[in-house]
Amino acid sequence: MRARVVRTVAVAVAATLALAACGDGGSTGAGGSAGGVTGTVTVFAAASLTESFTRIGRDFEAANPGTAVVFNFAGSSALATQITEGAPADVFASASPRTMATVREAGGTDGEPTVFVRNQLVVAVAPGNPEGVRGLADLTRPGLKVALCAEQVPCGAAARTALDTARVTLTPVTLEQDVKGALSKVRLGEVDAALVYRTDARAAGADVTAVEFPESARAVNDYPIAVLADAPNPAGARAFVAYVRSAPGQAVLTGAGFQAP
Repeated sequence: MRARVVRTVAVAVAATLALAACGDGGSTGAGGSAGGVTGTVTVFAAASLTESFTRIGRDFEAANPGTAVVFNFAGSSALATQITEGAPADVFASASPRTMATVREAGGTDGEPTVFVRNQLVVAVAPGNPEGVRGLADLTRPGLKVALCAEQVPCGAAARTALDTARVTLTPVTLEQDVKGALSKVRLGEVDAALVYRTDARAAGADVTAVEFPESARAVNDYPIAVLADAPNPAGARAFVAYVRSAPGQAVLTGAGFQAP
């Protein structure tokens, strides 16, 4: 099987994922062969994990015949809200401890979350860096259009920390709800630059150029992952989390530019 990706809005997520959990021949729990897992594993994951987790989902399915991984990728704060409002999910992988804490403090996690990777920001600009951006101070130039993530999502909180560290004040032309939204503004030519994760800039390939800046070292995001307390497939959830933390899972993540915790 191939891991399926679901990008949802809050209104539709519960219905969509509930239907997915009933799919694949009605195999929704952890049964089958001794020590094995089967059924649908529904994973809510930060948007910046899209490419890596899609690959990990395919690998997990291959290693666990009879499983199907369904993803909901979005901003971590939106995902935390969906989970605390009752959206059915097995695993939550967040781009910051703060958004994971929202779920944990509501009794939504089964045990303590574990940090599995870290990530840093870069400035994403058009290919070849035509505006000559070399650091955060350059983003304040008159006429330069900049996109940021909204501060309530992890990439936005990290951007605020980096800007404050550099003592740079700028007014973005747009505030996006996840890092993919900010990056797309650069790819479409709607802005000149955006603060995004290093991994997302790498995933964009030749569509953008990534500019490193020293203040990003003060705004590193830890990514925690947890099995959810009301997981429809708890055995599948535990197996997926273990796979993410395993050597093959970590190889996919570090290959995409994530840092080991």
